Amino acid sequence: MDIRPLDETLSISPQIAPEDLPAVAAQGFRSVISNRPDGEETGQPGAAELQQAAEAVGLVFAHLPVVGSAISDKDVADFHRLLVDLPKPVFGFCRTGTRTTTLWALAKCGDESPDHLIRCARSAGYDLDALRPRLEGGS
Repeated sequence: MDIRPLDETLSISPQIAPEDLPAVAAQGFRSVISNRPDGEETGQPGAAELQQAAEAVGLVFAHLPVVGSAISDKDVADFHRLLVDLPKPVFGFCRTGTRTTTLWALAKCGDESPDHLIRCARSAGYDLDALRPRLEGGS
């Protein structure tokens, strides 16, 4: 598992398996957000299976499936609400981590500068330079 912190409350990872969730809990995370639609790729574990495994080790699980190329303002608002409401720290994942990182940056763009968000994403290994116009627009 490749866990990368974005800020003090959210760390992200590429796709995980149900058997990874005990290690997520052992590292102190209290919640999990899955941003991957079920059936996006053959062989990927479904949200229900992941939720069951997360709850078995005491993690709160949220499933907010989004398509990376079509992240809407509603998706961003829903993700922001999860970041506010879920017990922290939060662990988020999708296929590669880029979608969750994008949602995080868009959810934080009213509170942080685009430069800061892009820099944090880059330090976690994600290039959000193409997202700059949307970050500068505030949504």
